[in-house]
Amino acid sequence: MNVVEVEGPRNNSRGNSVTGWPRKEFGVRDNIRKLFSLDDVVALVTGSSGGIGLALARGLAEAGARVVVNGRDPSKVWAAVAAFKNEGLSADAAVFDVTDPQGVERGVASIEQEIGPIHVLVNNAGIQRRTPLEDFPPETWRELMRTNLDAVFYVGQAVAKRMIPRGKGQIINIASVQSELARTNIAPYTASKGAVKMLTKGMATDWGKHGLRANALAPGYFRTELNKALVEDEKFSAWLSARTPLGRWGEVQELVGAAVFLASDASNFVNGHVLYVDGGVTACL
Repeated sequence: MNVVEVEGPRNNSRGNSVTGWPRKEFGVRDNIRKLFSLDDVVALVTGSSGGIGLALARGLAEAGARVVVNGRDPSKVWAAVAAFKNEGLSADAAVFDVTDPQGVERGVASIEQEIGPIHVLVNNAGIQRRTPLEDFPPETWRELMRTNLDAVFYVGQAVAKRMIPRGKGQIINIASVQSELARTNIAPYTASKGAVKMLTKGMATDWGKHGLRANALAPGYFRTELNKALVEDEKFSAWLSARTPLGRWGEVQELVGAAVFLASDASNFVNGHVLYVDGGVTACL
């Protein structure tokens, strides 16, 4: 069989794009960089002084965004901001409680006035409480729903009201594989994340006409300080590895690419979508 070598970008020809169409030297590469760039973007990430939120904030900053780190503990928030700045990244602090609607309004107004208009919102703040459903205390149910669901509404609405007159904005709500699947002892958490999925679709439906996009990023099982006990539980880790097609825990840095995609112009026609980053958990029984 004769093998014919075809000149193109794969073999050092700079005249054509991957599709074979003519292009300027490095033009396609520059276009791709521009699509995913977050230069001059202000991105508020709630609950971002640690864990997944911290990783997402760092990833957005590395893509060029000026990130606003949020949390209730000033020392943790400012420590995260200082760490980002030491890495040469652009970061600011916004300390407020996302479960307090008046505090949210004041916090968002302050960001818009002192830092700049919010282009990207990542609703990340969330908690987990593990108790058999028949024993789950009503006050703990309310605590969980305030953080996991009410806060998404409070912050989403406060930011959207300011995005709508500008005709553009990206909202990324952090959902979960539990938006689709249940496990024992976390039924209220599952309910809250299922609601986040549907609230995201509602945001996309109501605010799309104003130029806003609302999508959800749904992580699977990732190694964080908050679930250290599960990571170190050999039985659970063995079950998870067997249950996940990729056969392992996720690393928080593996969420960054999806977040940058949803925050950037690369996803300009993506709206109301739930992007699962779970190693294949939701793809199989």
